[in-house]
Amino acid sequence: MTPDPGDPSIVQELKVAASVKQVQLFVGRPRAVKAAIVKAYGGDIHAFASLDRGAHEQFTTMLNVFERNLVSEESMATSLARESVSRERVLSTEELETGRLESDFLRKDGVSIESYQETLNVLLTVLENGRGELRGHSAHVVRLVRKLAERIGVSDIQKMAFVIAAQLHDLGKMGTYHLTALNVAEYDGHKVAAGKQLLAPIRLMEAVHLPREFEQMVASMYERYDGKGIPDGAQGKEIPLGARVLSLADTYADLTQNSRNPYRKTLTPVQACEALKRYSGTIFDPNLVDIFRITVTGEDLKARLLANRYQVLLVDPDPEETTVLELRLIEQGYEVRQTHSVEPALKLLSTGEFELVISELDIGDEDGLTLLANARKAPGWREVPWIILTGRTGRADAQRAFDMGVADYLTKPVSAELFVAKARQVLERQSTTKGARGVTGSLKEMGLPEIVQILFHGRKTGRLKIRAQTESGEIHFVNGAIFNALWASQRGEEAFYAMLKLQDGEFALDPNFEAPQQVIQASPEALLLEGMRRMDEAGR
Repeated sequence: MTPDPGDPSIVQELKVAASVKQVQLFVGRPRAVKAAIVKAYGGDIHAFASLDRGAHEQFTTMLNVFERNLVSEESMATSLARESVSRERVLSTEELETGRLESDFLRKDGVSIESYQETLNVLLTVLENGRGELRGHSAHVVRLVRKLAERIGVSDIQKMAFVIAAQLHDLGKMGTYHLTALNVAEYDGHKVAAGKQLLAPIRLMEAVHLPREFEQMVASMYERYDGKGIPDGAQGKEIPLGARVLSLADTYADLTQNSRNPYRKTLTPVQACEALKRYSGTIFDPNLVDIFRITVTGEDLKARLLANRYQVLLVDPDPEETTVLELRLIEQGYEVRQTHSVEPALKLLSTGEFELVISELDIGDEDGLTLLANARKAPGWREVPWIILTGRTGRADAQRAFDMGVADYLTKPVSAELFVAKARQVLERQSTTKGARGVTGSLKEMGLPEIVQILFHGRKTGRLKIRAQTESGEIHFVNGAIFNALWASQRGEEAFYAMLKLQDGEFALDPNFEAPQQVIQASPEALLLEGMRRMDEAGR
């Protein structure tokens, strides 16, 4: 079973791997695969019966809708959407806005939002099958939008609306031009086409009653940050946050996937982020561009490896306020977590991982000073510095905050650079005996060769622990030099070469570790070159 039966390399690989003469490729949904297994191995001759009935019902519905059996993407989208509503009853905007959510996913009459989004994925797969280089484009945009939404810290309801908009943003617009915010801004033809097709996804999904945020995002995804976009000339924060996120992710996906983009070649992630940076403040939100770049290029992980960062907790109900401040703190070498309400803030504080807390006073229905009072009850939090950054201006609030022992009290708006300087002063005044904090991550985020180079050039000291499946090992660094390596029963250089082959796994850097002895004499660069040579020879 494969999503790409037209790829001849798959057939050849299977013939070699399975030692067979003939391979037949099929495309199947997960339920169909399960039914095939049940029928083949369980002997159930009725395994496909329920799937057949469902397919027959859907086909009958399509025949009733499509005149003369002529199928267009618009009619297909509309009929499937209406048919889906009649059978599953998708959530209304009002239900989304009142927040009637289960903890992990949304349900309506026994139908989960995950099931509905799977239906959308099926629809998109059909519609994007003939898009050439843009095949799978919407799925790529979904991943980027979800990642950025999680980084910004929007609510679950907003994130769900963001994802649905990313799934459907090109519905009804799959013509000659690929319409992204950058393309629409650069080319008159794209701009004219965008003006005509802007609301196509909204019209096609009208019967489904999707959340209002979906309509806002799709309708505003070609607005520009400087106010020169379409359709309304909105600018800055007048443009919905979701639309700013979607336009950024859509353009990045086009630059890295479509050779017909304005650069006439597919760009690497770093090149694409540099291109987005050129339009920062004109087409795109500059703060989102910076956060996006850090998120997709691994620079955040690199910064954590190179710096013994202070851990900072931001508590503010406004995700845009925290995003701007988070960006400036990250640039200055801090590691930042953010939350938007009291309860998750208390859970994060209970981990004891933070050296500084920055809090708004108005946190939903709660008060920032109440959060401070509850945190101070824990012995480990009595000495942790606390800064209030609030929109309130009353003297009484400031006096009460200082009486409770806050390190500083600032009112909005305040320059992010000034605030970061204040935070640094507070931390420098705060004496601490804690050692430097470690860094953890995945080898999928950053490969081991790159990690080794970063620690070597950064002259870092510590123990890099590696775990992959059931095996584990470690590499000892002293001022960037590799002193020893251990992997399973291997020691020294051979252990290093064994770990260098790993493509998947987890790593953790302990900067407080001191290597007991030097076993490896070769430089990290020499070890990497030899390791790559061995891998090349093994692959021949």
